[in-house]
Amino acid sequence: MSMRLHAMLAGLSLILAGMCASATAGEAVEKKPGEDIRAEGTRAEEHAATTDGAPELTAKASQAIDRALKHLLSRQQKDGSFVRLGRKGEGSYHVAVTSLTLMAFMANGHFPGFGPHGEQLDRAKKFLLDHAKSRQDGYLGTTMYEHGLATLALSELWGMTRDRQDDDDIQKALEAAVEVILRSQNPDGGGWRYQPVAQNMQDTSVTVMVFVSLASARQAGIMVPTSTIKRVERYLEGAWNPETGGFSYAPLGSKRQVTHACSGGGAYAAQLAGLRGTEIVNATIRYLKKVDVTKGGGHYYYANYYAIQAMVQAGDKEYADWYPKIRDALIAKQRKDGSWGDGHETPMAIITLATPHRYIPIYQR
Repeated sequence: MSMRLHAMLAGLSLILAGMCASATAGEAVEKKPGEDIRAEGTRAEEHAATTDGAPELTAKASQAIDRALKHLLSRQQKDGSFVRLGRKGEGSYHVAVTSLTLMAFMANGHFPGFGPHGEQLDRAKKFLLDHAKSRQDGYLGTTMYEHGLATLALSELWGMTRDRQDDDDIQKALEAAVEVILRSQNPDGGGWRYQPVAQNMQDTSVTVMVFVSLASARQAGIMVPTSTIKRVERYLEGAWNPETGGFSYAPLGSKRQVTHACSGGGAYAAQLAGLRGTEIVNATIRYLKKVDVTKGGGHYYYANYYAIQAMVQAGDKEYADWYPKIRDALIAKQRKDGSWGDGHETPMAIITLATPHRYIPIYQR
């Protein structure tokens, strides 16, 4: 039994014995490198513990999450994967959507091999591992977007399996995936682009997604050089626009290129890189607070997936002001079938709504 799994089951025992009080929203959880502190209980127990400590997770939000998870399960493929559906019903981006879907379930306390969805999540985990084993170069998916999401899912899965061999396989795949990220970072600019090539081209969207996965792996115990993080800091400083307080899609961009999505992601990445409390982050938080979260627009779910995490890192006040707004906006936008879209939208919306749970270490403050 792995250290992470042992910690999770030990936490469950405490909860069932009535000896473990729920953490308040925004409360930090002390964690050693390579060790996650998680607990899995029944749905009723989890809901009771969460609403006691985080009343902003309303009954409507819990119902919306449950409907969305049920919808995702209905779309699982025979090979265990989840896909983005196209206009003709054809699936694509299996690695990215499967990784996000696993994260959505884990964000709500559901892990492979445990609970009512254990078998389905085991199949999804097996798909991801089989894909990793088929890639000798360590590159997962077809773009660095997919690679970043797969790396993140593997990092948060590591140590959370029943099978020791699976745990070992996850570690190997994670180490190889991190190596791909390290060798494909732009040596001068510090960012990443669509493919794993250390070239001059880079953008904020890919850089954020890749770096969040790298931060998760580092948090789990994988070696990440300080020089890599310093280069990311340099990239973010170049992509930040002091006139608007937001982040642009590319370094040294104009005011027209500053977006909600890049600003949410840029702030969160900057916080994880060690720039928490700097004017870059503080100004971006002020920029984000001017955004109307009820409005759609391009990359709506991607943007708010990052923005809520930036608010968590910014502190209890910022989080308490932001979460109810995006919570209610997402509930209003949910489709009748429980989804928010046919690809990344639904799992990202679930993760955003589930923020009060704090099950996923990278989403903790």
